[in-house]
Amino acid sequence: MVKKDLNYYQTFITVAPDSTATAGQIPAARGKKPTKVQIEYELLSANPYTYSQSELLFEVHVRHKEISKENLAAEEEVFFAKSQACLRSSTLPKKLGWGIHFNKEGKIALYGIGTPEYKQFSENESGELKVFPAMRSSRKK
Repeated sequence: MVKKDLNYYQTFITVAPDSTATAGQIPAARGKKPTKVQIEYELLSANPYTYSQSELLFEVHVRHKEISKENLAAEEEVFFAKSQACLRSSTLPKKLGWGIHFNKEGKIALYGIGTPEYKQFSENESGELKVFPAMRSSRKK
């Protein structure tokens, strides 16, 4: 199976237009197991520019489903056989106030709305980045 490149390069995903966040917020815990968005936040905040989108999506899946190391290869094949939602649909930029920067290698870092880095990336004065908004949480009225 040939894996499709799901990664963004030299891109910044801004907070969704309908988000009410004024700063990057840490995802709240729900129940005993961490949610996907908590795992995304944990991985990206602790390891900026370490994961590409494909790597992050799979690592979040593995941790969320508690998949054993023995089953990783088979699980990866099954996981990437289906289409995957990109990080524009993640709760981090949709509701929690996080912009997502992809560098030229496709590696990801989070920047909270209102930070100087977020402002720099979203304004994109150099023109080096593609800038996209996160997906809206509700239909446009």
